[in-house]
Amino acid sequence: GLALALEPALESAAGAANFLAMVDNLQGDSGRGYYLEMLIGTPPQKLQILVDTGSSNFAVAGAPHSYIDTYFDTERSSTYRSKGFDVTVKYTQGSWTGFVGEDLVTIPKGFNSSFLVNIATIFESENFFLPGIKWNGILGLAYATLAKPSSSLETFFDSLVTQANIPNVFSMQMCGAGLPVAGSGTNGGSLVLGGIEPSLYKGDIWYTPIKEEWYYQIEILKLEIGGQSLNLDCREYNADKAIVDSGTTLLRLPQKVFDAVVEAVARASLLYIQPMMGAGLNYECYRFGISPSTNALVIGATVMEGFYVIFDRARKRVGFAASPCAEIAGAAVSEISGPFSTEDIASNCVPAQSLSEPILWIVSYALMSVCGAILLVLIVLLLLPFRCQHRPRDPEVVNDESSLVRHRWK
Repeated sequence: GLALALEPALESAAGAANFLAMVDNLQGDSGRGYYLEMLIGTPPQKLQILVDTGSSNFAVAGAPHSYIDTYFDTERSSTYRSKGFDVTVKYTQGSWTGFVGEDLVTIPKGFNSSFLVNIATIFESENFFLPGIKWNGILGLAYATLAKPSSSLETFFDSLVTQANIPNVFSMQMCGAGLPVAGSGTNGGSLVLGGIEPSLYKGDIWYTPIKEEWYYQIEILKLEIGGQSLNLDCREYNADKAIVDSGTTLLRLPQKVFDAVVEAVARASLLYIQPMMGAGLNYECYRFGISPSTNALVIGATVMEGFYVIFDRARKRVGFAASPCAEIAGAAVSEISGPFSTEDIASNCVPAQSLSEPILWIVSYALMSVCGAILLVLIVLLLLPFRCQHRPRDPEVVNDESSLVRHRWK
């Protein structure tokens, strides 16, 4: 589901941003995440921040932790202001709770000024900071819809777009493809805030629409293994969503799709593996770069490392281009080709439940209204004998207000 398009305007200007300065501003690898250096507070405190396109909160360690080497001390910052409430964010694995405040943040590689942003300082976490990581905070770059405690908390990137006067676009190149996770953890990459840097890709950029603005949800039409289609209904690929998420290590597939992939890989004798660390000194250990998922198809770092990925929020689309750093011994590890005919694919591959959600809300409220009406009649019938013995009075108004709250965790 990719369409060819080039956007020279986004490549040439971005207000106060310097795209060339953003080249190689990331460090890390897919196994432990890619992180960006930031300066927070006054005087500035330097932290390394994990870049995550699958969440929307900006948070940093606010207290010591055995797995991190530094944290943000709010008492040392003269510009920090607390907002007076806590926030808890849960992920597929791990969670944290932090105090919400605001402070000045500087991105040394790319901008020549500071920006006032919302920031959570983590004081409690579970399976969030892990052994061997080199970052001590997380930068959620998804839409405000996912922000906790509510979408009214302005996200980091929304603040940056407004204050830096840059286009509502960012792009990522992660250069750990094929490199051992046991390395130094400084494989490198680039996060370009405000547009597209031409030196980070080759060939054309191909775009696919963003289906819903919460995660970067796209539509997967077909999966092939060894050149052979899995021949599954395309709705299976998108159950219940398909997203692009730099904060997830592997390519995660719905269970039915995962089973079909494993069977096809075994049949085709292909390997989709990643080097592992710590298995032993005399041999190399590898793992399967794909895992099953219960609630989404997730295009994680395993796949993203093969491409320069453009998150064009302004035009509601995600773009992919070949990455020059995605090579092993001079051979490209990924490619983009097409276009392909979609005549044999269903007209809509996104499961119906996400599209019918507004209808479910209407039905829910209608049922609640009916229940309220029945309850009102019962109350009137119960009170009728009592009311007949007294002088008439104005009928009472019965209000029964209810609401449905939808929680969606990464």
